[in-house]
Amino acid sequence: MNKLVIKGLTEQEAQERLNSEGYNELPSSKKRSIFFIAFEVAKEPMFILLVSCGIIYLILGDVREAIILMFFVFVIMCITFIQERKTERALESLRDLTSPRASVLRDGQKIRIAGREVVRGDIMILAEGDRIPADAILLESQNLSIDESLLTGESVPVMKYPDELDNTVMSGGENQSYLFSGTMVVQGQGIAEVVSVGTNTKIGKIGKSLQVIKEEETILKKDIRKTVKVIGITSAVLCVAVIIIYGITRSNWLNGFLAGITLAMAMIPEEFPVVLTVFMSLGAWRISQKRVLTRRIPAVETLGSATVLCVDKTGTLTMNIMRVQQLCVDNEVFNVPKSKNANLDERFHEIVEYGILASQTDPFDPMEKAIRELGEIFLADTEHIHNDWTMVQEYPLSKSLLAMSRVWKKHGSGDYTISAKGSPEAIMDLCHFDSMQTKNLEIFIEQMAKDGLRVIAVAKSRFKPKVLPEIQHDFDFKFEGLIGLADPVREQVPASIKECYNAHIRVVMITGDYPVTAQNIASQIGLKNKEKFITGQELDNLDDEELCRIIKDINIFARVVPEQKYKIVNGLKKIGEIVAMTGDGVNDAPALKAANIGIAMGGRGTDVARESASLVLLDDDFSSIVTAVKMGRRIFDNLKKAISYILAIHIPIVGLSLITVILKWPLILFPVHIVFLELIIDPACSLVFEAESEEKDIMIRPPRNVKESLFCKHTVVYSILQGLILLIIVTAVFVLTQHLGENIEQARALSFVVLIIGNIGLIMSNRSWTLTIPKLMKQKNTALVLVIFGAITFLILVLFIPILRNIFRFGPLHIIDIIICISTGIISIVLFEVIKFIRIKN
Repeated sequence: MNKLVIKGLTEQEAQERLNSEGYNELPSSKKRSIFFIAFEVAKEPMFILLVSCGIIYLILGDVREAIILMFFVFVIMCITFIQERKTERALESLRDLTSPRASVLRDGQKIRIAGREVVRGDIMILAEGDRIPADAILLESQNLSIDESLLTGESVPVMKYPDELDNTVMSGGENQSYLFSGTMVVQGQGIAEVVSVGTNTKIGKIGKSLQVIKEEETILKKDIRKTVKVIGITSAVLCVAVIIIYGITRSNWLNGFLAGITLAMAMIPEEFPVVLTVFMSLGAWRISQKRVLTRRIPAVETLGSATVLCVDKTGTLTMNIMRVQQLCVDNEVFNVPKSKNANLDERFHEIVEYGILASQTDPFDPMEKAIRELGEIFLADTEHIHNDWTMVQEYPLSKSLLAMSRVWKKHGSGDYTISAKGSPEAIMDLCHFDSMQTKNLEIFIEQMAKDGLRVIAVAKSRFKPKVLPEIQHDFDFKFEGLIGLADPVREQVPASIKECYNAHIRVVMITGDYPVTAQNIASQIGLKNKEKFITGQELDNLDDEELCRIIKDINIFARVVPEQKYKIVNGLKKIGEIVAMTGDGVNDAPALKAANIGIAMGGRGTDVARESASLVLLDDDFSSIVTAVKMGRRIFDNLKKAISYILAIHIPIVGLSLITVILKWPLILFPVHIVFLELIIDPACSLVFEAESEEKDIMIRPPRNVKESLFCKHTVVYSILQGLILLIIVTAVFVLTQHLGENIEQARALSFVVLIIGNIGLIMSNRSWTLTIPKLMKQKNTALVLVIFGAITFLILVLFIPILRNIFRFGPLHIIDIIICISTGIISIVLFEVIKFIRIKN
């Protein structure tokens, strides 16, 4: 490489540009303080309701219930804060500790500075392994190869050459002179002038485009907010009505006030915000145990409704590394085995030997790494590995000849050994193939290309001691054969794709690669409808209406650029799909943020991709996506069971409160009874149901309709039936025991015991909508055991300790009373199971 006669910027010029244009870095998302997180939690209507209830209890002198409600607010804030901090810490550990370093010319001297200090106009000196810190134009190069997969999705590095033409259009790809921030030098050397830094780079512009993409509020959150509002207003109106009616009809305003407050306490859905937050937070924690980080809690809910999974090929379906898959020597093709214990036939040893000699000793280039790895596996301890040879000269690739040669000399030998590799056309040219030889070889080249392989050719030559020629054509090369390389599919991907199809989730592959390569990958992973595809160019010619029409059955999008990925995701959303999008590059960021669920790769993924995503796969394991979807479905199922239980148990509580007013009965439930019930209801709905195992059919049924409300008609009707059964049984016990001679305190105690047993029955029955209680008893649920044990223990204390019995206004019970309670409680449980059986059949 010729030395440039330029000095670069002076330190003063660099400092002035740094002051005027800022540091070469992207604005990162600000850390949220504990006060900000607390404010975000507290401003939700659900939490305002909890706090309001707590204040009301405090005014009424019920300090215990006020403390309980405030405790829930505190716990929820703590859970949210811990999850947010955990997310931030995990992301920080994924980021580079410092910005990439850069070698630049300042005042004519080469110095090493932090990448963030690079300014426009700096002259960068690039070498293998360097991460390019800013967009630049190449001034001079020698065999310079750049990995642009972070931007283009292409797993194969591209060659870069200085461009004599004054072209102001910055474009990437093969044979271009433009270099982009964040890309990697995998081979060669270069000198480049920085033209853009910070937000003006290609990466920066993508980052800026993310700011206009707004996240949508989830259906679940809208449902909960609407329901809380309706029930809150209704309970307030009924509370006032009960107080007035009771006071006027009975002239007892104190009891009327107690009856109204009891009704309000029974109706206020304070469990809803607790359940929603606990389920989402614990769900995020459970998913994190599977190496999936939840960056946005609502994604936990949306996971279960995903209908389409848009998959970026490079680094997601594939390993984003190269592997030698085929060797072709003397018109014979050899499929390289994956097993390291297999053998490589002697006929294919030389092509690997000379492929290694034509590569760097310690390569960054993924193709050269793959060839060297093949040699280490099959040629170790053979005469074909030449660690003691000396490299004398290298002939780099050029635009006119896409081949490179390296000249070697064996210690003690007078001859030179030359090895060349490059495009098949260039190597055939060096070997002086005639038309017949070229035609025969093209058959194998075409077939390997159809198999999705990147094909290079290898040749060798000998040279007697004298002055080495100036060009590669002056060597007498002998053709060795072809090497076919592929970016291998991740081992677990085909099984994961199959699971997606079983779960009625459509998989769409989006790639910057060629259609033939995409179709080959599609065959390997079992992608459906692989015969059809759309290229990026064809996509540009489609308007939104045409795209929505044809996108329904297209599963392969090839030669796609970042803006088009975003268009595809929006097109799928317009036809009603719930889109999950995976990716790892900067090019995926807009689509990741626009998707209902953005899933970034944690290991290979870029900061921009991770910041844009809802979920981050910490170990880049594609199968983790399916696991996350499964857990998302489980979480929503269990959430629905919890909501169904909450609706069901509130019906007898509200009903008993209203009946006493309407029929002018003595009060059955007082606020203290509601507090006792809440001590069972709150942990049951927030912990017991959350810990429940998934249903057996969870991954073979279609995704739930995202428009389906959490309070759908089917669930509400089922809950009402359960609640009415318990209400009727408790009311009947209250009436019959009085007819049998029991006083009001004993009747109240009997009714309350039946209500508690029925409550436990509701919990056990609603654990599953497909399994009966006897089968559910075999499934472990520690939270259930603790709740039942606690409920029974406290109930015994209340019934048999005089002080507590007086607080609850209960009379003493006898053995026959206990038997009646248990019998009627069991009847209610049996009826719950009958309702479940009818539901299953329907």
